[in-house]
Amino acid sequence: MKTLICGSLAYDTIMVFHDRFKNHILPEQIHILNVAFLVPDMRREYGGCAGNIAYNLRLLGGDPLIMATVGDDAGLYMQRLDHLGLAAHHVRQVAGTYTAQAFITTDLDDNQITAFHPGAMSHSDANKIADAADIALGIVAPDGRAGMLSHARQFHDAGIPFVFDPGQGLPMFDGDELLDFLKLADYCTVNDYEAKLLCERTARSLDELAREVKALVVTLGGRGSEIYCDGARIAIPCVAVEEVVDPTGCGDAYRAGLLYGIARGWPWLKTGRLASLMGAVKIGHRGGQNHKPSRAEIAARFESAFGESI
Repeated sequence: MKTLICGSLAYDTIMVFHDRFKNHILPEQIHILNVAFLVPDMRREYGGCAGNIAYNLRLLGGDPLIMATVGDDAGLYMQRLDHLGLAAHHVRQVAGTYTAQAFITTDLDDNQITAFHPGAMSHSDANKIADAADIALGIVAPDGRAGMLSHARQFHDAGIPFVFDPGQGLPMFDGDELLDFLKLADYCTVNDYEAKLLCERTARSLDELAREVKALVVTLGGRGSEIYCDGARIAIPCVAVEEVVDPTGCGDAYRAGLLYGIARGWPWLKTGRLASLMGAVKIGHRGGQNHKPSRAEIAARFESAFGESI
């Protein structure tokens, strides 16, 4: 039985400015801002929440199925999915559009200026959950607004348990819409900033929101994560890493661990620990899909960290 990953496929173009933005942006001239930055270093990464989650779930030996929309420029990404053995028959190409992409410029202080073009992602509601067969579990990750709303409703109506993962898409929804998502979903996962925004928009506490789902998962960066379930709060520690290289995609790797554990009916403590490990594996590499541990290596690292087998 497969896990349906609804979300974005995107190209990330990352550029490095070998200076500091503050040296070139004059506060008194901010009203007529016109700047250009020379960026000698540039790389292009394969990203998007659906792509990153599916990539990590496949590393674990799961069976992810991507449901996303891409544009006319998606050829290289489609070739990559085929090379990785990730099924793409529910990736819809929307003619006359670009694949979603982010253009990120970083300075020497790690400040970032990002421009994001949603492109084909805005047409994600054209995909229907009913078109995918043999689905045991799903996730609604950041995507086009209409697509997230319709996919949540379709998962619920089909009786397929799913994770609501609003991510950077959370600001698109008001409090009533977010509460509706939680009523439809079986699980919800957010980071600490998103958790605060979720509470503000719904006028509910985390404990109150947790009662709407089987489990509410809040990631806390370097402080680990917490899982609210059955009236309790389970603390999940971080896994030690040799080097922090790039946090991009760590949340998606974490979600892959959640999906793997949920699909197998694991206790929440073990599920959270695997999720934490996947985030730690990813953070040692640049980009969201460049880490390549084998299933055996992941299992060995999990046993070393937590003293139990996966």
